[in-house]
Amino acid sequence: MNSNKEVAVNLLKYTFGLVPIVAGLDKFLNLLTDWSQYLAPSLGDMLPMEAGAFMVVVGIIEIVAGILVLVKTKIGALIVSAWLGLIALTLLFSGTYIDVAVRDLVMAIAAFSLSKLVSEDPIKSKN
Repeated sequence: MNSNKEVAVNLLKYTFGLVPIVAGLDKFLNLLTDWSQYLAPSLGDMLPMEAGAFMVVVGIIEIVAGILVLVKTKIGALIVSAWLGLIALTLLFSGTYIDVAVRDLVMAIAAFSLSKLVSEDPIKSKN
């Protein structure tokens, strides 16, 4: 029988593995939303490419990060945590989508917590 900690670790692992993969894939399709709307105009002006092309690059990074959470949970969760934190800071500094920024900060804390939960368990630490 699984302990409560194992259940929590598995829920977080699959959440922070699958959600970035789905969001990353959607950067190619824009079915969930037009992702380029979340790009701060000042940041978009500094990019050497169109916002849509930048979002495809972001999508690739998110897919890789999600896969890392599934196969190397500790490091993958830290990467997802940092990624979500950077997204939140970008949104906060742009002054737009503050609600999304707050949500992403909460998710960053949860992903960081997953990394800590996995690293204190010797059986899971090899992940």
